[in-house]
Amino acid sequence: MYQFNFQPVFENLDLLLHGAWLTVKLSFMAMFLGLIVSVFGAVAKTSGIRPLRWLVDIYIEVIRNTPFLVQIFFIFFGLPAAGISMSPNLAALVALVINVGAYGTEIIRAGIESIPRGQIEAGRALSLSPVQILRYVILKPALRNIYPSLTSQFIYLMLTSSVVSVISANDLASAGADLNAKTFASFEIYLVLTILYFLLAFGFSTLFGVIRRAFFTYPAGR
Repeated sequence: MYQFNFQPVFENLDLLLHGAWLTVKLSFMAMFLGLIVSVFGAVAKTSGIRPLRWLVDIYIEVIRNTPFLVQIFFIFFGLPAAGISMSPNLAALVALVINVGAYGTEIIRAGIESIPRGQIEAGRALSLSPVQILRYVILKPALRNIYPSLTSQFIYLMLTSSVVSVISANDLASAGADLNAKTFASFEIYLVLTILYFLLAFGFSTLFGVIRRAFFTYPAGR
């Protein structure tokens, strides 16, 4: 019979919690930079410049139709052959930014195109300034439409970031692997890792839900 022993986990819980913090930090950095890439990508895709739209389409299709593991291997192991070397943490960040940028481009593009043209023309008819139209007519409704998708993308990104441990980037999964190599308490360690990832995802999902109700839910009757 297997004898459960959580003592090595509890003795090194600070290492796992530090790994969880690094996962959250990496996810926020990747999401922030990825959203910048997404905005430029969405603007390019909705522009009238056809070659630019084609380049963005190629970028999106390549990223969305290849495994993330292959992408991070290409960046960390493949690019050095072309003279581009990165540390594991930087390679992980670049891979995550490129990945979330492709998915975010489509999300933001859909948000921009979800605003009816008549709604913008109505704002002009009311003599609203371009800034007021952007703020009240376009920005908030678009953010309200894409907010659930963006928050889901963040949680997906945070969970996907566990893959970066394969190149020894510092995160929760990497901390768990290091601890497992020292203690060989595989069942206990990965059970705790599962719980920590669940708590992170559930906690952020709850937080994003509170923010949505506070800022993106219209009062009844409006």
